[in-house]
Amino acid sequence: MLLNRTISQLAIGHVPQEQADAMGHLGYMQWLGALNGNASYSAQAKQAYARAQPFIHTCPAVAVFCELLLRSTRTPLTPLKLKLPQKRRRGGAKARRGAL
Repeated sequence: MLLNRTISQLAIGHVPQEQADAMGHLGYMQWLGALNGNASYSAQAKQAYARAQPFIHTCPAVAVFCELLLRSTRTPLTPLKLKLPQKRRRGGAKARRGAL
């Protein structure tokens, strides 16, 4: 199940808050993309929260993921401001030439 994989990818321990925010948002988007379209969103969000909840205090990325789950089920519904990680250069051709 993708939920277990998402949680295990997020549960890597303490990371800087900026990195935890990015990871939590990406984890939420990954989980959201794998949802069963025929099932209740609310029920799936509650199940995901229940599975991830034990890791909230030890893994900041899981805490961000759980916060997004909670905010997505509140009424009245409000848009979530999801963030993608900032683009960064990793060296490109210069790094590949240096590796040779």
